[in-house]
Amino acid sequence: MYPESDDLNEYLASDAVVDWLSPAIRQKALELTQSLSDEVAKARCLYEWVRDTISLLNDTGNDVVTCTASEVLHHGTGICFAKSHLLAALLRAVMIPAGFCYQVLRYAPPVDNEPVLHGFNAIYLATIGKWIRVDARGNTDGINAQFSTKKERLAFEMDELAEEFIYEAIFAAPDSSVVKILKKYPLSSDLWPNLPVSL
Repeated sequence: MYPESDDLNEYLASDAVVDWLSPAIRQKALELTQSLSDEVAKARCLYEWVRDTISLLNDTGNDVVTCTASEVLHHGTGICFAKSHLLAALLRAVMIPAGFCYQVLRYAPPVDNEPVLHGFNAIYLATIGKWIRVDARGNTDGINAQFSTKKERLAFEMDELAEEFIYEAIFAAPDSSVVKILKKYPLSSDLWPNLPVSL
């Protein structure tokens, strides 16, 4: 994996989707990490909070599609892309650079045996001098994604024979086609048949 930009400031930016300058995002990030002084501990805490507290949309029965970090925080739910937007915002709010990663899967519900794009994050940890990838999708249906600085533990393993793969770039901003789809379909019942299949 590699960052698309060598400028870490791009991985700290606040924008319309990763809106970490919003008071609610900043307050939640500080609230969750105020007792922690170690960068790795802060990153782990924020990752685990998003993974375990923000419900994956198709696990809730809630039909609202969220996109921006503040929307995800407000509604407490989102699909993988939306959860990655919130995690990046929380990390950036405590000055930990975070980016976006994508992979093509063939077995991510609710789409069976058809390619579908999945989103997660990369985090730059200055104290250990490297990027790590993490997936805050949520550990349901036997998934066991974890925060690890040594051995990557994402939600889905790749099956190359099924033409599944991870894009190696770490993007500084969410993919524009992903954002467009999340904003186009306000209800999950309309979103599911129209999920992106690739970048």
